[in-house]
Amino acid sequence: MSLIELKNLSLGYEGKVVLKNINIDIEENDFVCVVGPNGSGKSTLIKGILGLIKPLKGKVIYNNLNQKFIGYMPQETKVDSNFPASVFEIVLSGTLNRLGFRSIYTKKEKEIALNSLKTLGISNLKNKSFCDLSGGGRQKVLLARSLCATSKLLILDEPSNNLDSKSKNDLYKIITDLNKNHGITVIMITHDLDHDNLIGNKILSLRDNEIFYGSTDEFVRRIHND
Repeated sequence: MSLIELKNLSLGYEGKVVLKNINIDIEENDFVCVVGPNGSGKSTLIKGILGLIKPLKGKVIYNNLNQKFIGYMPQETKVDSNFPASVFEIVLSGTLNRLGFRSIYTKKEKEIALNSLKTLGISNLKNKSFCDLSGGGRQKVLLARSLCATSKLLILDEPSNNLDSKSKNDLYKIITDLNKNHGITVIMITHDLDHDNLIGNKILSLRDNEIFYGSTDEFVRRIHND
């Protein structure tokens, strides 16, 4: 079943088109890797799906999905090194979309945050300062925060940026587990075109106004045949 449908979707800024006439369906439990050079429109597409920019043409259709409950992990999250936030506080902030008109977290939100830490295997970091963590540790915490917002869809913008090989592989294993064993659909922007790092089942490639959307295996065959 389609979770998100992009119908004749054109996106851009101040009337200038960046992406034109996109027609794709993202199914439940898909893991879509979005690839393409800088300036190809990857981040613009994500902003359109998140509702951060309005379509110039066409529409985004959400099926059995509340746009408010999409987990989003941006490419870069800046945290002041002097801000004494604990890992638990950072992760708990991912439940803000659940508060409504309330201004305080309840037991329910705290349980969601604890379960998110447990799911990612980082409960041991709960009371540590976020700023004291390694790059890989921070990314896991930010992923846990994103997970607090959703049970259906995670959108990740180059989550492995600036990570060493081991940290990247560890993070990819966690994301794959969330997709395969927890039923969470994933859309992930990545610059990793090595076959081993194209971990999704589908590829959306944006390049020179040409769009490819299909299986990872088909995309790899096309790369090798070029």
